[in-house]
Amino acid sequence: MPHARFTHGSTMRHITVMSLSNAVGITALFVVDMLDLFFLSLLGEKFLAAAVGYASTVLFVTTSIGIGLSIATGALLSKAIGAKERDRACQFLANTVILGGLSTSVIALVVWLFIPELLDLVGARGEVHSLATQYLKIMIPSMPILAIAMCFGAALRSVGDAKRSMGSTLSGGAVNAVLDPVFIFMLDMDIEGAAIASVLARITIFYTSAYGVIKVHKLLCKVNLQQFYRDIGDILHIAIPAILTNLAMPISSVLVMRELAGFGNGVVAGYAIIGRITPVAFGVVFALSGAIGPIIGQNHGARLIGRVKQSLKNAYLFSTVYITVVSMIVFLIQDYLVLLFRTKGEATQIIHFFCTWIAISFVFNGTLFVANASFNNLGKPGWSTLFNWGKATVGTVPFIMLGGKIDGAFGVLSGQAIGGIVFSLLAVFFSFRLVDQIERKIASEQADQPLEQIHVEEDISIPCPLSPLASDSAHLGQLAQEAECQEIAEEEPAKYAD
Repeated sequence: MPHARFTHGSTMRHITVMSLSNAVGITALFVVDMLDLFFLSLLGEKFLAAAVGYASTVLFVTTSIGIGLSIATGALLSKAIGAKERDRACQFLANTVILGGLSTSVIALVVWLFIPELLDLVGARGEVHSLATQYLKIMIPSMPILAIAMCFGAALRSVGDAKRSMGSTLSGGAVNAVLDPVFIFMLDMDIEGAAIASVLARITIFYTSAYGVIKVHKLLCKVNLQQFYRDIGDILHIAIPAILTNLAMPISSVLVMRELAGFGNGVVAGYAIIGRITPVAFGVVFALSGAIGPIIGQNHGARLIGRVKQSLKNAYLFSTVYITVVSMIVFLIQDYLVLLFRTKGEATQIIHFFCTWIAISFVFNGTLFVANASFNNLGKPGWSTLFNWGKATVGTVPFIMLGGKIDGAFGVLSGQAIGGIVFSLLAVFFSFRLVDQIERKIASEQADQPLEQIHVEEDISIPCPLSPLASDSAHLGQLAQEAECQEIAEEEPAKYAD
């Protein structure tokens, strides 16, 4: 029988080991993202980084749809496989693939036709608008390929093959890293070369994940139209909330990007570079958001609420200490980062300002990630959605507008950070309050009935969304990394057992 390894031993040790060991894959993808902008920066064109920043914001809105469908795929397949209904699982996969392919094809067509208008919406102008349009014209048609690849990746995770799922995303990242310099420099294709390399990376992810699903696990079956129509409701019941949760981050990014656009393309270019530096620097915290879930979940299931509370405290402490130390390192190497990306003028100023004053504020993003993971694993995923959207709207709009008026682009970044603090602190408060409520409920239930009769509430866990400036490989990598954490939690104890 699988052993609940996280119900004994030091919770801080479990958090540290799980976070650090599972940060490798996702951080590798973040590094590839950073290399993408690094290669473009070598061309010396100041508009290229800004164009990628605008385009990435539009792309993540479309990627969120694929993420939502993949979460629905994983949830439905896991439940069917757990009930030993393999044929039903195959039907669910076929139906989500068909629904995902059709819906994203229509959305991709609409987005492709309105690319100029969407870029106007996020604030792109002039040469940057033209470059971002070229980039999106190549990238958007591959949206259905990515959506189906995400569903295949979710299918692999649902059968416990998280490593093959991560492997497919790493292969896509590797293809991107290798082909970027080929298309950008050797073939002299500039930003269009970067887009083509990214499309080929998406195709690689599709084929490698499809091989695992079709050839290795044989999870795909023929489509039954009657069953397809019946399953649409079940799929959308999970997919729509997941899509809404993941849309919060790009909506926030659109709002920030619009404010920054008024201060020049150099500022936007700097912001795009920051968006690629941040995940590399704080990759362990993104891994923490996946690692803490199984630890909280196992102790909650075992009714060890004292350990749940201790796990939360230790996760907050680990995140705060790690981010504080890394922020100090970022502060010390900021001149080297500017030299690495060859930035000038406003882009350089915004990077220096971020490294000096704003990086440390990621402490509050880290606490929000942990709080959201606790909500997901304690039966309150709606709270995660609420805090994400609250931070993206009420916690963003008034603060960046006021900050922009007071101190220009620096004020926008400061306002974004301050608004995030408010919602992060609220999330921390409600995470402990939720644990206290569960503790009281369990005490009451245990007084009335035997422990084995107490119902454990389960719900769909929706991962914390990444920065919209990260690539789709990185977003897929996060989903796979969280699944790896869950897979480790369900294995026989070995090196983590005390």
